[in-house]
Amino acid sequence: MPLTNTQYDQITREYDARQLKNVRDAESRTKSAYEQIPRLKEIDDAIASCSVAQARRLLDGDSHALAELRSRLAAYRSEKDRLLLQHGLSADDFKPSYTCPDCRDTGYAGGKRCHCFDQAAIDLVYTQSGLKEILKKENFDHFSFAYYSDSDVHPVTGLSSLAAAQNAVASCRLFIDTFALEFRNLYFYGDTGTGKTFLSNCVAKELMDLGYSVIYFTSFQLFDILSRGVFRRDRDAVDAHRNLFSCDLLIIDDLGTELTNTFTASQLFLCINERILRRKSTIISTNLGMDRLAELYSERVLSRISSSYTLLKLFGADIRILKRHRIQPE
Repeated sequence: MPLTNTQYDQITREYDARQLKNVRDAESRTKSAYEQIPRLKEIDDAIASCSVAQARRLLDGDSHALAELRSRLAAYRSEKDRLLLQHGLSADDFKPSYTCPDCRDTGYAGGKRCHCFDQAAIDLVYTQSGLKEILKKENFDHFSFAYYSDSDVHPVTGLSSLAAAQNAVASCRLFIDTFALEFRNLYFYGDTGTGKTFLSNCVAKELMDLGYSVIYFTSFQLFDILSRGVFRRDRDAVDAHRNLFSCDLLIIDDLGTELTNTFTASQLFLCINERILRRKSTIISTNLGMDRLAELYSERVLSRISSSYTLLKLFGADIRILKRHRIQPE
């Protein structure tokens, strides 16, 4: 995820605070154990003294004294293990406990950013954008089929509004369940207010909970980022441009509401084509059908989407209006 210096510093401070808390918690557990088992502290002090003496003897080349110290250390450690066992404890109880064992709460593993750091960046961006609050409401727990009619039938597909919604939800579930195994993309299209954005957010919530990186942009935000990266070489925009191709899931919402031109057409093709080549999933929601999509963005874009995306048409009454008036379709 693209981060400003302020955002990066905020995440780093959180990691520093987490490490400090881990150490303090371990020290607190050790102190409590010492109070419960005084002999435990005596043994730890003795082990520390022997270890220092052992290092000195090693430097002095005194092999006889070194062997004696090693024997004493082994005896102390054996006594400590028995003592801990008697009180239902283990040596691991006194080690720091990590939220992320892969990086030990440093944010880095193997010289690279840990996956938990990437997720922290995503969470921060979502929190600051306000989308994280939206996901508390727009998720599968709050999705209802009650707003889709079983009598409103599409003349071409023969599916009712309800059946189309059920098919879309099933496709979303499959998309989530097989996300790590199969490369898929989703294209939600159809009438305004039929749940396209809602379902996109449902998928985003599920995948974020699983630790995948998700980037969400309205089409206006997407093309603004792309234009600033290309024409003004804006640093944040360039970083965002780079991450558009590497995140696990990219969501482009309300495609077609931006001002379309040759630039947006070429950049949309670049974005979706590059992600297909990298086998990185994308969800697009739009009011545009296939004919209108080709007209605004070119046959090349239509070809990529029709061949690489699951097309899910939603139709029916505007759910926002139904909710506003607390009406449910018959």
